[in-house]
Amino acid sequence: MILGRVTGEVVATIKHPFYDGRRMLMVDRLDEHGGDTGKYLVAVAGVDAGVGQTVLIVDEGNSARQVVGDAAAPLRSVIIGVVDEVAVRGTEGLRD
Repeated sequence: MILGRVTGEVVATIKHPFYDGRRMLMVDRLDEHGGDTGKYLVAVAGVDAGVGQTVLIVDEGNSARQVVGDAAAPLRSVIIGVVDEVAVRGTEGLRD
């Protein structure tokens, strides 16, 4: 799983039918201190997440397909949760 921050929404007029009606979000991977890494990925929104929120992402094709319930889905990454707080080795943690 990956911790990331939603930075925007991806809009495509021509896409695989699986993506019809699904939100695709641009997510910046975060490091262990909550800092942006500059490494981005596009993930399907499995939960109601928005720009600026910290999210938990499954970035493994089979696991992502299990989340959406479609074994044939052309999918790699799906957002599975919105993070309220992260605590790292006794630090105060990150907050949204």
